[in-house]
Amino acid sequence: MTKTSMNDDPEKGRQEFDPTTADPVSYARRPSRIANPGPAGLFSFASTTFLLSMYNVNTRGIHTSNVIVGMAVFAGGLVQLLAGMWEFPRGNVFGATAFSSYGAFWMSYATTLIPGSGVLAAYSDDTELHNALGMYLIVWFMVTVMFILPVIRRHLAFTVLLSFLSVALLLLAIAEFTGMPTVTKAGGVFGIITGLIAYYIGVSEMMAAEESAFMRVPLGIWSR
Repeated sequence: MTKTSMNDDPEKGRQEFDPTTADPVSYARRPSRIANPGPAGLFSFASTTFLLSMYNVNTRGIHTSNVIVGMAVFAGGLVQLLAGMWEFPRGNVFGATAFSSYGAFWMSYATTLIPGSGVLAAYSDDTELHNALGMYLIVWFMVTVMFILPVIRRHLAFTVLLSFLSVALLLLAIAEFTGMPTVTKAGGVFGIITGLIAYYIGVSEMMAAEESAFMRVPLGIWSR
């Protein structure tokens, strides 16, 4: 069991955490009574990503993915946004930025599928619509690659998670540009793996919060 050492630093007004703590980027934390919101954000992200990816590979013959709207608004969207907001007072810059960003991603994606939004109805040309969706996915591919940079030398699990997510987004963008269903399925496969990795990290962080957990799940956190 890995123990976290917390030494109060009155001059800085924060607590220093041991380098082995389950922290993807910064080992500094401001004193806070807020529990770790990471598992809530990770499980919401994992569930929404996994479900949409199952649709992308046409599991059980499903080709219409609109059931994802509710998940994207409330799980992948709202819960992740809340997780990001709770990370801000804890001093976790990476967690706050990543969770709130992907929460916005899922809510914006859900908005395009809601008929009342008028987003899809605004495109009379299918080619223009697919190109617009492709560019939308490329933007989030770029954002995901940027998220890899802060964690690549400190946190193996998050590095793998974001790497698979970036490939999934890139493949889905290519599928929109080319109209190739096989590429969509490939993106779905990478999305399924991404969801499973996010579940793994969420379980690990939840176990780490329990003093009497029957097991610890390693994340591959490297020392500074």
